[in-house]
Amino acid sequence: MPEPRGPLALSNELLKDVLDFIESDPERTVNIDRRAYLSVESFRPPSLPEPSRAQDIGNFRLVCRRFAEIGIPYQFAKVATRFSKHGLERLDKICSHNHLAKHTRKFSYLVPYFYVEGSEQIEQLLESQATHHGYLDPSLFRKKADDQRRILHTKEDAQILRKAMTAFVSLQHVQILRVQDEADRLLLDMMEESELPRAAMLDLKWTPACIHATSTIAQALLHTRSPFSRFSGPMMNSQSALVIKDRIPQTVPLLASRLACLELHFDDSEALNERMRAASRLFKTVFSAAKNLQAVHVGFPTRSPLELRLEEIFHGVQWEKLRAFGIQSWRLDADEIVQLARRHRTVLRGLRLRDVQLREGSMWKDVLGMLRNEMEQLDWVSLRRVDYSKHFDELWADSMEIKDGSLEGSESDDEDDFPAHFSVAGSDNDRDDAIEYDSDDEHSLADTDQGPDANEIALSPNTTASLPFCTCSRSSNPASADDLGDNGIFVYYQQRKMWEQWVIGRCLEHSST
Repeated sequence: MPEPRGPLALSNELLKDVLDFIESDPERTVNIDRRAYLSVESFRPPSLPEPSRAQDIGNFRLVCRRFAEIGIPYQFAKVATRFSKHGLERLDKICSHNHLAKHTRKFSYLVPYFYVEGSEQIEQLLESQATHHGYLDPSLFRKKADDQRRILHTKEDAQILRKAMTAFVSLQHVQILRVQDEADRLLLDMMEESELPRAAMLDLKWTPACIHATSTIAQALLHTRSPFSRFSGPMMNSQSALVIKDRIPQTVPLLASRLACLELHFDDSEALNERMRAASRLFKTVFSAAKNLQAVHVGFPTRSPLELRLEEIFHGVQWEKLRAFGIQSWRLDADEIVQLARRHRTVLRGLRLRDVQLREGSMWKDVLGMLRNEMEQLDWVSLRRVDYSKHFDELWADSMEIKDGSLEGSESDDEDDFPAHFSVAGSDNDRDDAIEYDSDDEHSLADTDQGPDANEIALSPNTTASLPFCTCSRSSNPASADDLGDNGIFVYYQQRKMWEQWVIGRCLEHSST
């Protein structure tokens, strides 16, 4: 038998190197205690390769059986499925082939706004706005609404999700994202501008969509005893937490016990404090059961800081394996941060306090001094947009806008006539306060409060943990926390950047910023 020639003679390792130039290694991930983890692995929307890349991988797999097997992980290590007829059918096909499904490590569930009853005047609405927005076919929206109702009635999504979670035997990471195609975005814009009564319109809501997606994913994971250990919800609705508490309380501890990483960002501000307080017992159950947590992030809308005390959510829980801890948009006393950090002073490597506002009577220097003097393993601390609560309120009173931004991506199933956008906007009636992924995060060193990285979700700063301590004789480090220039009134950008360096003992003159 003749020896293989040309590309067929290349080893599997070399062929994988070739594929790495087309699409990155599907098994290469970011460590959970690094900044890029949340940006790249958890809060970044999934996107299809460029058409040419997808075609290249497809053509590669058509060469022969050997090439087909080598290329499978590059197509199926990350599966993104939209809640839709086409999306669920595609997921069903993938998980029906074990040789494909066994390679899936990350599953992203893309959930659109749910259509709510009240569509009698949708044609009138579209006709009245057509000159401004261009023509939109009413039948498109009726079809979407009908498809959603059919899926919910038949419970097709729950059945296929259970099948998928069973087939994904290597699953590590589950992610729920809100997706909004161009047609829905235009319809929402029309509804905001229309003079028609709100009740007469076809209404789109994220709250019921988030609740349903969260419930069905949780039930599927529990039913199948999935090996997953990471969950990301960067656009959660606070009401979904209450539904989980009421509907599936017995499942929560079992699911939580599997977690090594949990990231939750609640993007609705309506009745936020009341809902989070009502969910306090659920958080206690989750965090008490999640004994293997290595990274945790809990965040809220930038312009609506949570008013609850830190322990109303974390309940004094201590995680022996915790490496990275992050919170966003909270009004706190300094001693609350100190107490939580002190519980983890021997294990914590990264601490992220984004948009944290200290209450009157507290000072940042007390937090910073404790972190510098007591934390044994701390490699990085991020203080993006930290401030004092009174100054924060004054800025908002003067109408200073601090947006969380918006996030766009490409839709996984390519099923509609419009390109899709990954929406991380606010609540159903407030869509301009959200989180943002910055695609340059893993490469850029820019880090300003209002710059290109200002709204990116991340668990560590952009200075590397491996930088050595400076031993030069001109070290400009303040001798103590009292020398940090903390006035107890406001914090400006250069000041908090200096504080980040000082806490971990780096030279303020020679360390990279």
